[in-house]
Amino acid sequence: MEMDRREFLKTTGARLCMLIPAGFITSGCSSGATELERMVDPEFLPPIPDGAKWELVWSDEFGGGQLDRSLWETPAGVRRDGYWAEEDSYLDGEGNLVLRTRERDGKYYSGAVRTKGTFEHRFGYWVARCKFHTEVGHWPAFWLFSPGVGSVGDEGRDGTEIDIMEKPWPDEDRINLALHWDGYGEDHKSDGRQVIVPGVSRGWHTFGLLWSPGEYVFYIDGQEVWRTNAGGVSQVPAYVKLTDEVGDWAGDIAEARLPDYALFDYVRVYDYAGGGMGKSVP
Repeated sequence: MEMDRREFLKTTGARLCMLIPAGFITSGCSSGATELERMVDPEFLPPIPDGAKWELVWSDEFGGGQLDRSLWETPAGVRRDGYWAEEDSYLDGEGNLVLRTRERDGKYYSGAVRTKGTFEHRFGYWVARCKFHTEVGHWPAFWLFSPGVGSVGDEGRDGTEIDIMEKPWPDEDRINLALHWDGYGEDHKSDGRQVIVPGVSRGWHTFGLLWSPGEYVFYIDGQEVWRTNAGGVSQVPAYVKLTDEVGDWAGDIAEARLPDYALFDYVRVYDYAGGGMGKSVP
């Protein structure tokens, strides 16, 4: 998420895929489908080898009235065409994290939280449940990051930015998935997909990543949407980022009716019981 997204789409040839998985009943394939029933298992976990068992190793259900500062850091300062501000990341008292985007004195502010220094992990299944914004000019994201993303020489194995969900199109049922490695300069490399999921702009949805030593598998509402080992797959711990940011990739923020909000119901991280799926990886 550190590079210009339009340039990323142009240089990587990120593919646009139409997703109509089992469990969807639609009256058409367009992103504007109005007749939709969704059968989603809120407890979905990816299949695993016989004898293995999923174990919840970290989570935040966003209960209570205050953000848990032992879990989350709230970065602040300039971010793209706006600012991250600590007061724009808060709990609504109804079990949700709110990332607010607002305008004040001609400047634009939005929320961001991350687990840098509080929780970092490698491999496993990472999932968040969220409800999207409605206005142009900004976008929410669920992503993983590690300091090694800036390193050059071992491709993505020493650190990859993993964008599990980005949504800069409030009026389109389109989700961006991406990987970035080898820094953000002239050596930068990336791969990505855009998937269309009818109805994803409305209501609550889950976005998951199965990260194993040999590949990444991305899920939306429990349905696989992308499988890849681009970059060689990161072998180092990463931390969670839930962010909203202002930028023209999402349109003209001046046209937005603010404030606007993105909500997160939970973030959960699972791994194999008994040491995790990376126990045999040095």
